Amino acid sequence: MKKYALTLGLSIMALAACGKQAEQADSKPDSQQAEETTMAAEDSQTSDSGTTLSVQIWDPNQEPGIQEIMDDFTKETGIKTKISVVRWADYWTAMEAAAQGGQLPDVFWMHSNESERYMSNDMLLDLTDQIKNSEVIQTENYPEDIWGLYSYEGKNYAVPKDIDTIALWYNKKMFDEAGLDYPTVDWTWDDLTDAARKLKKEDGSQYGLCLKPDNDQAGYYNMILDRGGYILNDDKTKSGYDDPKSIEAMKYVETWIKEGLIPSAETMAENSEDVLFQSGKSAMCFQGSWMIAAHKNNEFSLANADCVELPKDKVTGRRVSIYNGLGWAAAKNTEHPEEAWKLIEYLGSEKAQRKQASLGVTMSAYKGTSDEWAKSAPFNLQAYLNMMDDMEILPYSRSTIAWEDVNTQLVTKVYTGELTMEEACKQMAAQMNEKLAEEHK
Repeated sequence: MKKYALTLGLSIMALAACGKQAEQADSKPDSQQAEETTMAAEDSQTSDSGTTLSVQIWDPNQEPGIQEIMDDFTKETGIKTKISVVRWADYWTAMEAAAQGGQLPDVFWMHSNESERYMSNDMLLDLTDQIKNSEVIQTENYPEDIWGLYSYEGKNYAVPKDIDTIALWYNKKMFDEAGLDYPTVDWTWDDLTDAARKLKKEDGSQYGLCLKPDNDQAGYYNMILDRGGYILNDDKTKSGYDDPKSIEAMKYVETWIKEGLIPSAETMAENSEDVLFQSGKSAMCFQGSWMIAAHKNNEFSLANADCVELPKDKVTGRRVSIYNGLGWAAAKNTEHPEEAWKLIEYLGSEKAQRKQASLGVTMSAYKGTSDEWAKSAPFNLQAYLNMMDDMEILPYSRSTIAWEDVNTQLVTKVYTGELTMEEACKQMAAQMNEKLAEEHK
């Protein structure tokens, strides 16, 4: 099977599930972020007080809750941890620099966009036997598809951390001022579009909704699946962007662009969707469940916002949520493999997963533990759990980053008027098919 080299720069444009919308850490230069990753690895040590494991994540909103869980782990085991947060935009660049220097952190978040490159390049600690022999980690207690994200050639390289779904967020005050009823579970994508037209202000001070060109997971992937299209076939050999149903769904986005219902690509390049929403510039936005911490700690959201299930398709009646899940992985060359496994095993345990949910960190991968998460903030978070009724795993292949990057560029050209959506979809399919063919050589 062809291996994909860890090349610096390939991942700079990485798109993130559980990360695309988490651009809220401090903006440090790539060199500084890489240096911090190396320093985090060097923080791994054994002293008279016991082992200290270096841990790296990318979402500062999740850090407080994760730190609390790790403090519990330290009390039980005596093994200390030191968390380093490197923002998503720099995370994989820093990780690659650390990998090439043999200085990966002991334990870190792994994402489906990158997992196969790290697994195929033998950079991750093989956890197969540990998982098989664990009394705490039973594979049937986690979604099978998430295990699949972190398995390679029959071996397991991570334990599921979480699961995520998507919901629609709306500004109650803006709906009240426009005399509109709040979105409901009965909404279709046409209902959303009609509401956006009424919420848009002609002076440009308020948009009906916002959707960044790169926000496929929270945005148009769901619409495509609702209509009956697809992004990637099951054997990962063909793109579905040029399928007529996929194009039909994507034309909703084209309508939003042409009618000025969403901000320009330039505006959204400078501001994340949650920032536009929380600054009162957008009446609606699509948010992954990993973004809840950013809303429950925001005064504007607490005063004005709520969420509801995504709209459904008027033709098929289907309402799909793309889902994904991060994994807890360890560096193959960690000096503390036993301690790293103990931490990963603990983080994946029912006890820790329940606490992750109850603290409102994010939905947990361990089945049946996320009910408390829905009560962790004063929003209708049950909508996210309801979206689990019809889910499809985030599309991925060995070259995900490469084809997602080009797709973002092509969708951006629709925003700028350089391409029609149909032209962009056909070009996206063509370039994806080329990259997929390379994978299977």
